[in-house]
Amino acid sequence: MAASPTTVVVVHRDRPRLLAATLEALAAQTVPVRVLLVDSGSTEENHREVLSLLPPGSDVVRMGRNGGFGPSANAGWRRFLATHEGEWVGLCPHDALPAPDAIERILAAADARPRAGFACGDYGDGCTPVVDPYFGSILVPATVEEGWEPAGYPHGTLLLARRGALEDVGLFDERYFAYCEEADLGLRAAAAGWEVGLVRGARVFNPNMSNPRPVIDYLMVRNTLLLVRSHSGRYKASVRFCIAVAQLWTERHRSPYHHTEARLHALVDFLRGRWGPPPDRLVGVGKHPDEE
Repeated sequence: MAASPTTVVVVHRDRPRLLAATLEALAAQTVPVRVLLVDSGSTEENHREVLSLLPPGSDVVRMGRNGGFGPSANAGWRRFLATHEGEWVGLCPHDALPAPDAIERILAAADARPRAGFACGDYGDGCTPVVDPYFGSILVPATVEEGWEPAGYPHGTLLLARRGALEDVGLFDERYFAYCEEADLGLRAAAAGWEVGLVRGARVFNPNMSNPRPVIDYLMVRNTLLLVRSHSGRYKASVRFCIAVAQLWTERHRSPYHHTEARLHALVDFLRGRWGPPPDRLVGVGKHPDEE
């Protein structure tokens, strides 16, 4: 009997060319995959093009707006939980390029661990995602060369979630919109007794992940403060806030992501309790050519 396909939620917005490469990578997997596309506010033209790219049997959820990565992923996960079969569901953005055996490796490593709730692929950078009580999501040197490695959170470039873990822990906190939502989910999963890991050797590539943009700077600063306050308390969040203020000057010429106006907006919005989408004036600034 043929193996049942694993549903993979793919979050897309206005990048048909990049999505085409991701769909090819998913079609080349050594285990069968069913695509569940979440269109997060694409134009009509791009949405029609995307529909022509999807393989037979795909499912589509159309957000009708730019919902951000976390809320869009949640829309796909809700559809999966309500209408799709299977113990595991994948998640990736429209520019993820998993190696042909990546999903099979993750499933094999996770299936061997009854309490494995969330697992992710391997960038090949020798780093493991963890959550620091003051600095939020950070990377530390890997301790495993092959197979399952405990992690603080699963990165969203290629993430697999167990149905039971999603039903128990819940979905992404949509206040984050994008960035740091994986760290929040990982901490909630660990608190509920689920294992979170990275599978060494399950390679995934994301050539666009390092594009500097003010909106990314904004979301990282604001959401890190939210993450620290939510899981480490107000004192550590206050310390992190002071560090972020100092970094307005100390990182101005050291970080490719640094954007003073974006960081100031982030600090003010954190104090105001403004979550969700970034300010309109930052959206579109410093776009990568593939985002035009």
